[in-house]
This record gives sequence, C-alpha cells and structure tokens, in this order.
Amino acid sequence: MVRQIIPAIICVILLGSCTALKQLGFTGVQPAQLSQQEILPAAHSKFIDEILVTPATTPPVEIRSEKTTVASRGFSLEKTETEEQTQFFPESIPNPVATEKVSQIQLKYALLLNTEVEYLQNENLLEGIDNWYGTRYRLGGTTKKGVDCSAFVGAIYASVFGITIPRTARDQYRFTKRISRTELQEGDLLFFNTRGGVSHVGIYLQNNKFVHASVSKGVVISDIFEPYYLQRFVGAGRIDSKEPLAKTSE
Repeated sequence: MVRQIIPAIICVILLGSCTALKQLGFTGVQPAQLSQQEILPAAHSKFIDEILVTPATTPPVEIRSEKTTVASRGFSLEKTETEEQTQFFPESIPNPVATEKVSQIQLKYALLLNTEVEYLQNENLLEGIDNWYGTRYRLGGTTKKGVDCSAFVGAIYASVFGITIPRTARDQYRFTKRISRTELQEGDLLFFNTRGGVSHVGIYLQNNKFVHASVSKGVVISDIFEPYYLQRFVGAGRIDSKEPLAKTSE
C-alpha cells in the first residue's frame, strides 16, 4: 500500500512544479527567440514607446571662434554670442564733405606722401613741386631740362614763398636755423652728406617724406628713413620768415 502512495505523491509534486514554472513564463523557449516586447514587462514597454527619437536631418553645424572650432553633429546648439566681422578705419578719415572739396593735386600728393588729404593745405607748394616733378637731375642745372638739388630748392622757395636763398646746399645750410628732426614742419630743409660735407638738400613735406632732385631719379619724393638718406643725414634747417604766396599758375 505504501509503495503505491509514494509514486502518487511524487507525480503531484512534479505536476505542481510544472504549473508554477509555466506561470512564471519559463516555457522552454530560448531568450534569443523572444522579441523585445515579450522579454520586457508591459510597464517598461509603455515607457519606451513614449520616447520619440528623431535622427538629425540637418548638416553639421560649425561654430567658429577666434581660438577654437567646434563641430556639432546631430545636436541643436544655440549661440549665446553673435560674432560679426568688424572693419576698422583710421580715426582721421576725412568726412565726405571735406573729401569732395579737395583738388586733384591734393589727391595725387596724398597718395605719394601716404597721408590724409585734408592735411595737405598748401596747394601752392604742391603745384610748385608738381611743376618740377620728374625733371631729370643735372649737376649745375637750373631749368626743367635738368636741375640739381640746391637749384630745385631755390626755385621752389622763390615761387612758393617769394624768398631768395643761397645757390648751393652748403650755403643754404648756413642760411637756415638749426632745428631738431623731431621739430620738422612742412617747408623745412633737410641736408645730407653725399659727397663730403653738406652736399645734398631737400624740402620736408609730411609723414617723414621730402622732395628733392635725386642724382639717380631726378625730382622725386623719398623717405627720410630710407637707409641711404638716414645714414647720410646731417641736419635740418628752417627759414622762419617764409609765408606762402598767393596761388600762381604757369
């Protein structure tokens, strides 16, 4: 009798275990064969379904700064500061009204002197220079067929300021009052040692530029700080009594 009861108890235990396992979802199917929704509980599936994932459809956004470049792919970046290209101009640019009133001679020499046109007020001086500009150099020459440095300076002083000055560069040096290079004003004379002693002279204009009769280029505008002239500079001189004459024409 006992032998018949024991197998029956074992069968009941086994049947109860299978039922419990079935309720827990262990059906003998491998996890790899289940879909995502079958593996996850319903509550978790609902949470995932409520999330909307949208792939980025816009091209990469490139944000540039002075030091770094950041590339963003798939994200929307908000710029907190807008960088605009700024063009800077010199503070001394003339206003349009002043520019409209300038003459062609002022515009020409503003370019040659690399300065603002409103600073060129002595048109008589500019026209006097322009009448000689480009004249070839000739030692001892006094005409537009050929002129040397001191004759050119004498011609400008006579026509622009109405002043007769000595003929040679050395005598012109003695005739003028010594000034520092830091005190230079338009019309002052610059003296150089090119052949021994004071042997070359020019007229200071503006912006470290002076006009003179160069041996190699004729009447031309040069810069004081060109190595050739800087090394040969002797001194600067001024004629205090010079006053521009009224405009003349040839």
